[in-house]
Amino acid sequence: MQPPLLHKINGHHFWLSSEKILFWEEEKALVLSDLHLGKSGHFRKAGIPIPQGVMKEDMQRLMHLIQYFHPTQLIVVGDFFHSTNNLELDLFKRWRNDISDVTIKLIRGNHDILQDQWYSDAGVDVIEKDLYLHNFCFTHDNNDIHPENYTFTGHLHPGVVINGLGKQSLRFPCFYFTSTYCILPAFGKFTGLASIQPSRKDDVYAIVEKSLIKL
Repeated sequence: MQPPLLHKINGHHFWLSSEKILFWEEEKALVLSDLHLGKSGHFRKAGIPIPQGVMKEDMQRLMHLIQYFHPTQLIVVGDFFHSTNNLELDLFKRWRNDISDVTIKLIRGNHDILQDQWYSDAGVDVIEKDLYLHNFCFTHDNNDIHPENYTFTGHLHPGVVINGLGKQSLRFPCFYFTSTYCILPAFGKFTGLASIQPSRKDDVYAIVEKSLIKL
């Protein structure tokens, strides 16, 4: 894994990882979005043959990041889970026991529709709308920007187009920072991308082959 890159906001230190996650140094928090755990199982229930290893790979990657950064908490900016309960989410509960000392705060996303008791049993604290810490806001939908607090959002699954020679172009997931908000890349492997249109004042870090490239 490439060493994380530092991005400062309002005097706070955020370390960006090419594994689509950032570490907030002052709060000892890993901040991530859009894991969509259980999505592959949801599609298999519908008869679509998605490989079973997709979710396990995401969880192994997250476990590696927890061991690397040693956070005291996870802040998940929505869509931690994808749909109603299935066998894959039983695997999550077993995985949760291995990191019982790490607090998980979930800002509810549009796909987080499990029963409240399920979240409680799984050790996940659910915040219905916004989470405020210091002078930052964490919310799922990038339409809910709060100008008075620098805002971290997910939901969009941002991607940036990089043009090559001739008419060649490729699209990559990215961290997208403006002067008032950041849109986090989707952590889950089984997710799509939506192209962003950054201005010259914005900071964009493309994630290319396990590396971060500042554009």
